[in-house]
Amino acid sequence: MKLKNLPIIKNEQHPFHLVSPSPWPLMVSLAVFDLALSVVLYFLYYKYSEYYIVFFIFLLFFFVGRWFTDIVVEATFQGFHTVMVQKGLRYGMMLFIVSEVMFFFSFFWAFFHNSLAPSIWIGCQWPPLGIQVINPWSLPLLNTVILVSSGVAVTYAHRAMLGGRRYDVIWGLSYAILLGVAFTFLQLFEYRTATFSINDSIYGSIFYMVTGFHGLHVIIGTFFLFICLLRHLKYHFLVEHHFGLEAAIWYWHFVDVIWLLLFIVVYWWGGIFS
Repeated sequence: MKLKNLPIIKNEQHPFHLVSPSPWPLMVSLAVFDLALSVVLYFLYYKYSEYYIVFFIFLLFFFVGRWFTDIVVEATFQGFHTVMVQKGLRYGMMLFIVSEVMFFFSFFWAFFHNSLAPSIWIGCQWPPLGIQVINPWSLPLLNTVILVSSGVAVTYAHRAMLGGRRYDVIWGLSYAILLGVAFTFLQLFEYRTATFSINDSIYGSIFYMVTGFHGLHVIIGTFFLFICLLRHLKYHFLVEHHFGLEAAIWYWHFVDVIWLLLFIVVYWWGGIFS
């Protein structure tokens, strides 16, 4: 047997993380699909559909939790998140936020398309006739102050992390989480006291879609910060290795900016001629 005919096996050393097969992406996808289907059934007034929604929400959180646990183990205990891997994760998080920007861009496009040139079907005026818009200087302004303050809190926590001030990080994240929860409850109170619903013309549809999806992002961001707080309490973050916290802070600042645009465009400018 000639040596030149033997296969050459290379044992290359590289800084990249080759992820092992995982069932969680598939499980999360199935849970999201089932949850969306349950919501559709709820809108169609199917019996027991609300119980399906609750069940699949818990199932989704379980699968996501297991998936995140594997990632934390890979990053913190197995040391797979090298400098090169962190660089790739940063690019991935940036692209994810850009995709979210495009998502909200579509809602703002729909808002301007209908408000700048109101059709005859809504009385050629904006807001449409019969819509009593929400006063922007009441709850929306309070929520703006709350969300901007939470952005200041997470920035303070990040600076404290870079400076190695452990307890300042804990306080900063805790304040941000509490403010995020307060924002969510005030948003729910605003929905309950509003004089129009999601099926009240194009204004109600756009208003509840854009503010509702933003509220969903606030809830997700709050959980994101809460997980980072738990990880920090368990000493998972180091001064030179805390991308998980940075990603949560980037996401929270994105939520802040979207809300500022919402306040200016939807609440203030959208109701200025009412």
